[in-house]
Amino acid sequence: MTFRVDIHSDCIVSLRAITEDEPTLRHALSLTISEQEDLATITHPAQRIEWLACRIAIRQLVEAEGMVYSGLQKDEFGKPHLINSPWHVSLSHTIGWAAAVLHRSRPVGIDIEPIRDQFRRVVPRVLSDSEIAHAAGDPNRLAVYWCAKEALYKLYGKRQLTFREHLHIEPFSDEEDRLVGHVRLPNHEEQLVIRCFRIGPGLLAVAF
Repeated sequence: MTFRVDIHSDCIVSLRAITEDEPTLRHALSLTISEQEDLATITHPAQRIEWLACRIAIRQLVEAEGMVYSGLQKDEFGKPHLINSPWHVSLSHTIGWAAAVLHRSRPVGIDIEPIRDQFRRVVPRVLSDSEIAHAAGDPNRLAVYWCAKEALYKLYGKRQLTFREHLHIEPFSDEEDRLVGHVRLPNHEEQLVIRCFRIGPGLLAVAF
């Protein structure tokens, strides 16, 4: 099962249920040497499968746009970039699902999450006081905040960033799928759009 979400003409998402085993996924990919080295560092079987499935998802998006997929390479912060292409990418996975987003012209971040009670436990280190007040302990709102901030974090793609202090989401209505996010650092500030959908494992958020 694969979902394609067209955010707009320059931004497309692939969300796929993972049904294959590792040998099947591995056979479908030609990994670069650095990708093979990255995969070798992953020891958990399910995480290896999710890692491979993400690369299948991004390859399918790239090829659907008529381009040749040559693999991914990471920058010094661990953020993935397409080899031989200026398009921007981001990947996410959770149990049983893999997602990828492709943006023609600007940095992008993606996250997929199931809605689960454990979000309540991370509230103090993830949400600001105003966000905690708005979430009011509701698991659905907490999941939206978490997923949206993860997408912002992946878009920014650098370290020394905390969810509570540097990433902010403006209040939203419960059925809203277009959120406004902010990255606020001492030497950098920007406002970004986040699209949030109820799909697949629970939630999918794309920041751009």
